[in-house]
Amino acid sequence: MPLELVFILEQVLNGLLVGVYYLLIALGLSLIFSLGGIVNLAHGGFYAIGAYLIVILTGEIGFFGAFVVSPILVAFLGMATERVFFRRFYRLDPMLSLLLTFGLAMIIEQGLRMIFGAAPIPYAIPGFLHGQVLLGKLIFSSYRLAILIVAILAVAGLWFLLQRTPFGRVVRAGVQNPDMVGALGISLSPYFTGVAALAMGLAGLAGVLMAPITGVHPAMGLEILIPAFVVVVIGGLGSFWGVVAAAALVGIIRGLTVYYYPPASEASMYLLMLAVLLLRPRGMFGERIARFE
Repeated sequence: MPLELVFILEQVLNGLLVGVYYLLIALGLSLIFSLGGIVNLAHGGFYAIGAYLIVILTGEIGFFGAFVVSPILVAFLGMATERVFFRRFYRLDPMLSLLLTFGLAMIIEQGLRMIFGAAPIPYAIPGFLHGQVLLGKLIFSSYRLAILIVAILAVAGLWFLLQRTPFGRVVRAGVQNPDMVGALGISLSPYFTGVAALAMGLAGLAGVLMAPITGVHPAMGLEILIPAFVVVVIGGLGSFWGVVAAAALVGIIRGLTVYYYPPASEASMYLLMLAVLLLRPRGMFGERIARFE
């Protein structure tokens, strides 16, 4: 394999890694908006909370314990947030929920800043994941490969839950026509709570996975939020695989841009979004959601 091709593949894999943690955030954003009509600007805050939790808990219960417990705690926090705040805004003007979640985002960021300080907190990669993996001539970090595997398993689990279980069938019906679901005597209230738990839990998992790579600091939620929204817009609202495909495409294009023209790496995803919206205003695989028409 030519050396240049090896470097290109390495950048593509690094780009896919970035796309993967965008994906974990974007899937949650898409779920919450599709079912509840809420644009959750506080979603990045839960990502940051997940990162801080693994820093705190690793010293108490070890890496594996913290890895499992941190996203679960974030999921429970998401359930509480939905019950206390979100459910009051489902049938109100969407602008009100936008202001609510913006306020929550600021509260989370400033709360983390007050508790832990503004300085970034380093978090080391676990010792057993140090080192590199040889894929032919390609050298790839063991920890980054582990992130890709865990993220793929998480996305596969979410797909199975939404597509192959009674819970998922009700959620998908509620996205398309909640009034019809209500007419059948099914209350969507517990499903709203379950979706919030899933969405926030995925955000917390992303924070846990990325803590050793990005470092942990109060503004990290804001940094991830806009790219995650870009992925949702490119993929299309209401489409699970649209968001997955958009995250992969964003990652690949970003990786290639880093290799060929690094100054444009950040701008590449926004240019891609512009191109997609010009051709398909709903996004690549956007579905028609009747109640948003």
